[in-house]
Amino acid sequence: MLPDGSQTVARTLLILAALVVVIAGMRASQAMLVPFLLSLFIAVISVPPMYWLQRRGLPTAAAITIVLVGIVGITLLFLVLAGTSLDDFYRALPGYQVRLQGELGGLIGWLNAHGIDLPRETLLSIIDPGAALQLATGVLAGVGNVMTNALLIMLTVIFMLFEASSFPHKISRAVDDPAKTFTHFAAFTENLKRYAVIKTLVSLATGALIAIWLAILGVDYPLLWGALAFLLNYIPNIGSIIAAVPAVLLALLQFGWDSAALVAVGYVAVNLVMGNVVEPRYMGRGLGLSTLVVFLSLVFWGWVLGPVGMILSVPLTMTAKLALDANEETRWIAILLGPDVEPAETESV
Repeated sequence: MLPDGSQTVARTLLILAALVVVIAGMRASQAMLVPFLLSLFIAVISVPPMYWLQRRGLPTAAAITIVLVGIVGITLLFLVLAGTSLDDFYRALPGYQVRLQGELGGLIGWLNAHGIDLPRETLLSIIDPGAALQLATGVLAGVGNVMTNALLIMLTVIFMLFEASSFPHKISRAVDDPAKTFTHFAAFTENLKRYAVIKTLVSLATGALIAIWLAILGVDYPLLWGALAFLLNYIPNIGSIIAAVPAVLLALLQFGWDSAALVAVGYVAVNLVMGNVVEPRYMGRGLGLSTLVVFLSLVFWGWVLGPVGMILSVPLTMTAKLALDANEETRWIAILLGPDVEPAETESV
């Protein structure tokens, strides 16, 4: 019989070992897990419009059909518009990278001429501004690769939507305390649906506004950068920065520093309005994550699941946070994952 302290250490080590095994299994099963998670996310977004149609008197099958037709239509439009631009951009990417290296070399030369001595060759070998362009194409290409399993994803979504209406009844019959469990489950699913739907609508508006602004300025591939802004808007705080870098660099190559500044101003304006006015108004501030957790989740899920994991990093972490928040014993972990708490709020609690 181990002492209490030894039992606690042994239990902690056992939990950590199990966590490592689970993470390794997730990474090994990436090809199967990513389409499933994407299907789950699409299903969560699809549930509110499906319920809305059912309340209007449509049968479940008809409501699911209408929702899926809308999703397929939007997805095909997205792939056609962004896919064509992505192919063209892939072919032009080597030339852009060479020109960016030249611009960086010119900037270093200008700084050296004004008394700021920088090692030109060393910096050029370390700093690669073309990596930002490769990151952008990598994210979009990763999403495109997953969409090759579109039939499997759509079938999974269909079955999930058919199960959505009966799943709460199954939960209530499967647990010992259905009232308490269903209260937690209902709060969890409602918060998750609200987050996913509002975030998707805000991301669509963000991508559309960015594409329009870049088209007005004449920047190449505005639909491509709008699609990237839509996808990376799921990553708060840093997603908009990552999405802006390729478009700003491309504007710099096309028109110079003035146009690059205008592109940056457009990104800042759109994300300030969407992130600080529109989104908090409809979503509230109770579902936030700390900036550190957002960054760590981006790195972690990107490593485990690839480019799609980067896009789904915050929804996946948000799911974990909401699940932890629904249980009294684990709520403290959800608080640690959340945003900073003001001293006045701490004292009032």
